[in-house]
Amino acid sequence: MSNLTRRGFTIGVIGLTGLAACGNGIGSKGADAIDARVDETLNYLYQNYPGTRDLAARAAGILVMPLLTEVGLGWGGSYGRGALRIAGTTVDYYVLTGASAGIQIGAQQYSHVLFFMTSEALADFRGSTGWTAGADMEYAVSNQADMLRTDTQTALSPVIAVVFGQAGIRIGATLEGAKYTRVIP
Repeated sequence: MSNLTRRGFTIGVIGLTGLAACGNGIGSKGADAIDARVDETLNYLYQNYPGTRDLAARAAGILVMPLLTEVGLGWGGSYGRGALRIAGTTVDYYVLTGASAGIQIGAQQYSHVLFFMTSEALADFRGSTGWTAGADMEYAVSNQADMLRTDTQTALSPVIAVVFGQAGIRIGATLEGAKYTRVIP
C-alpha cells in the first residue's frame, strides 16, 4: 500500500470515527428529536407508499433511519441515526456507519426502513454487537410510489429494506457494508 493510499485510508477512518462519536450522543438533541423524525418518516412512507402499511403490520420490528448521508470521492462514507420500533414503540436507538472505496464521486441523502419479517431476524439484529446489512436482506423497490409492494422472493425474506426520498448527485443507494450499532442518544 503506498503512502498516499495509507494516508487517505487513515483520514477516512478518523473522519468516520468522528461521525460515529456524534451518533453516541455527543452534540445530540436526544431521543425526542430522533423519535419525532422517525414519526415524520413513517408518515411520509405510509402516505406515499401505501403498500408498506401491510409490511409494517406483518413485521416483528421496524428500524427507521430518517436521514442517511453518503459522501464519496474515491473513498466514501455514510452516516445516520434512527430508532427500532416494536409494536409501534421505540425500544432502541441505532447509528449507521459505512465506508466504501472505488470509482465514486458525489453526495446523496435518503431515508430507509428495515422491516424485520421474522422474530429470529429481529432477535439476531438486536443481539448483535454491530449488525451489517447483507445477503439476508431484500430490497422492495418501485418507480411508482403507489405500486411499492413485495414480490414472492421479498415476501419470504427475513429482512426487507425500503429506500426512498433520495436527493443528491450520487448514483444509487445501497446498504451493503453498512454497520448498525445500538447507541444511547
